This record gives sequence, structure tokens and C-alpha cells, in this order.
Amino acid sequence: MTAANVHKLSETTREKLKYAIEKMELFLNQNALPQLDTDQDEEMVHFYQGFLSDLRHLLVFSEMSYEKLGVALRRATFDESFAQKALYNVYHYGVNNFFYPKNESYSEDGRYAYTGQDAIRFRKKPVRQARDIIMDITKVYEELRDDLTYYESDYLTERRMQNQV
Repeated sequence: MTAANVHKLSETTREKLKYAIEKMELFLNQNALPQLDTDQDEEMVHFYQGFLSDLRHLLVFSEMSYEKLGVALRRATFDESFAQKALYNVYHYGVNNFFYPKNESYSEDGRYAYTGQDAIRFRKKPVRQARDIIMDITKVYEELRDDLTYYESDYLTERRMQNQV
């Protein structure tokens, strides 16, 4: 991957993260446990606690990546290695945390991925605004996953080979 490609990928990744961050911040600033679970159902309280925790973690990982990519792009001389590591982290901490949330309040069902239907399935039926935030940012993380597939394994393989030379 050339330095120009890494630079362009850093820019587009940063823009996509910015969109997702803004959406998550807005949701988290407007919603807390009492707003989401109005029935005080114990099972749903547990569901929303995990959901909010996962969303906060995703927001932090996304913000950290956004900042690192910003640093890479603002440097007088583009540091390709620094940017590649930041992109690697977007994939492994951002994308993976979106698609495999720790508390498993939702998951991706690959059977629906190519049908035009929503591939995200919730463990419990959430209130509309909780469902909407995930559905809204799903496209961003799907695009990031596609854009950054190189960083899933090829990047590390290439780095290991360079270190053996």
C-alpha cells in the first residue's frame, strides 16, 4: 500500500469516524437508563446497561482513532507507519467492537447481509432510539470494515515479514 493510498484512507476513515462519533455522542447525551427502560423490567435494565456500556466503549475507541488519524494527517511530513498503526487500531478496536460488542446486546446475522434487510439483530427488542442509533452507524462500520480489510491480517503478516529481513 503506497503512502498516498494510506493518506487517502486515513482521511476517509477519519471522516466516517466523525459521523459515527457525532451520532453516538448525541444519543448518549440524550439517553440514560431511565429514558431507555421506562418499564423498570429487570431483564431490560440489564440489557440496556450492557448496551450503553458497549456504546460508550465504542465511542471512546472511535474518538481515540479519530484523534490519532488527525495527528497523522496534520504532521508536516506524513508518517505512513504511524497512520497504518492508527488504521489497524480502527479495524481491531472500532470495527470489531461494533460488530462484536462485549455485552452482546446485538449481533450481526450474516444471512441477512446481502438481502437488503438489516443484518443487525438485537437480543431484546430495544426502544426505537436505541435501535435507531445502531442502525444509523451500522453503515459506517460496514464501510470501515470493507475499507480496512487489509488491516485484519495482511498488515500484521507484512510487518512480521519486514522484521525478519
